[in-house]
Amino acid sequence: MTAWLTDEGLSRSSVGLFGLIFVAYSINFLWSPLVDRVNLPWLGKWLGQRRSWILLTQVIITLCAFSLSLFEANSQLATMALIGLCLAISSATQDIAIDAYRIDILDNDDASMAAGSAMATSGWWTGYAGLGAIPFLLVDHSQLYWPQVYLVLTLLMLLLMITVFVVSEPQTNRQQQQDKIQQDFLTQVPHHPLLSSAITACIGLLIVLIAYAGFGYPLWPEQWLARSSAPVSSTVLGISLLGLMFFLLKALHRQRLSVTSSLQTHIRPNGFHHLIAWLLTTLVAPLHEFFTRNGTRFALSVLMFIFLFKLGEAYLGRMSLVFYKEVGYSNTDIAVFSKLMNWWVTILFSLIGSVFTIRFGIIKGLFIGGIAMALSNLIFSVIALTGPSQWLLGIAVLVDGFTGAWGSVAFVALLSVLCNRTFTASQYALMASIGTFGRVTLGSYSGVIVDGLDGNWALFFVLTALMVIPSLLFLYSIRKPLGRIIASNQQAS
Repeated sequence: MTAWLTDEGLSRSSVGLFGLIFVAYSINFLWSPLVDRVNLPWLGKWLGQRRSWILLTQVIITLCAFSLSLFEANSQLATMALIGLCLAISSATQDIAIDAYRIDILDNDDASMAAGSAMATSGWWTGYAGLGAIPFLLVDHSQLYWPQVYLVLTLLMLLLMITVFVVSEPQTNRQQQQDKIQQDFLTQVPHHPLLSSAITACIGLLIVLIAYAGFGYPLWPEQWLARSSAPVSSTVLGISLLGLMFFLLKALHRQRLSVTSSLQTHIRPNGFHHLIAWLLTTLVAPLHEFFTRNGTRFALSVLMFIFLFKLGEAYLGRMSLVFYKEVGYSNTDIAVFSKLMNWWVTILFSLIGSVFTIRFGIIKGLFIGGIAMALSNLIFSVIALTGPSQWLLGIAVLVDGFTGAWGSVAFVALLSVLCNRTFTASQYALMASIGTFGRVTLGSYSGVIVDGLDGNWALFFVLTALMVIPSLLFLYSIRKPLGRIIASNQQAS
């Protein structure tokens, strides 16, 4: 879609800010508990919890891709943004279900998670770069333009649905554990009705505020840019939401005081109590378990590292296609090098990176991957200074694919290890969303930064290389407790 909008003549700022519709990837944790808790009618009984959600999201993605094939970007941008938003929400939900499936079906140790992360990274890049090269090749070497290309993508999505029926459903005791937690809440809720209701109301407010921060203006990029207070307000709002989150956790801890058996016999839970218990189990318990198990200080440090780790890569990725086109590369160059070549490079080095992570551990993999990703961005500065060169682009894609794959494998393995199998979808989506939130929201200003630098791409890529430093400082501060958690999981497995 970025290339389509660029070909239609939209400004760099508009193209960058248009990507804010995909903020759904950063707030998909809001509905991720539904993937853990809601059994889809008919599909759930037929395919199981994980596969049924995957199939549902793929059907919606297919319908959205088909709808986009019916529109023109110049005259129907707002409608395309709404369809793109629906596609992003469905795709983000598919990510939740697939990640939960991967974690549930693997052993919870370093080796298994690293291998699974390599497969996930390779699979993601097969879709993004391998299949992603097809639209560029079709636009350059056929009579098809972008609307017709989206129709081709619709047909490809129909073929990909076959995989849902080939794989098996993971076997876990997730449902039993969740029922046990819900029953525990049910014994508490009748004795703390006001506090329980207040927590539920706060959850609803939290969802509304985050949804507004994510979707309030991004559908109209120029309006978002014109409102200078909007980005600042969203940042302040985000910090306030974190404070509200901790208030909820503290309130939950106070609410779950033991109740004597004599009191329990006098109050029978009604339908409202059952609803509150279900909501607390679905929306609050995953967060409470994560912070209780890891401790507040460590949990916050982990989340800050996740937020910052791939920020520089996000700035590069958001504007890479715009950069290629401005420098003078053709759609064929982009398809061959940025898509097809990057695809195989990423798959190859994802496997190599997983071997390293298995051998030396997740923490060392993160340090090496983070530093290497930052340094690889400097090659794009050279391209900006020297002009378009196919061999130089090939080197840049090779190095960037290698370092990105290495860092991604260790990063995904870290998130997987930190999850509790009772709330796999919720906790993984929360951590992944925090990482994506930094990349989507802050990365959306990449075009604004380039414009502010008067199109100085070389300096822009130097700045992206420096963005990894804060995340590595957080990683260094949590390396010891993180190592103990990883070792404990390995012993348990």
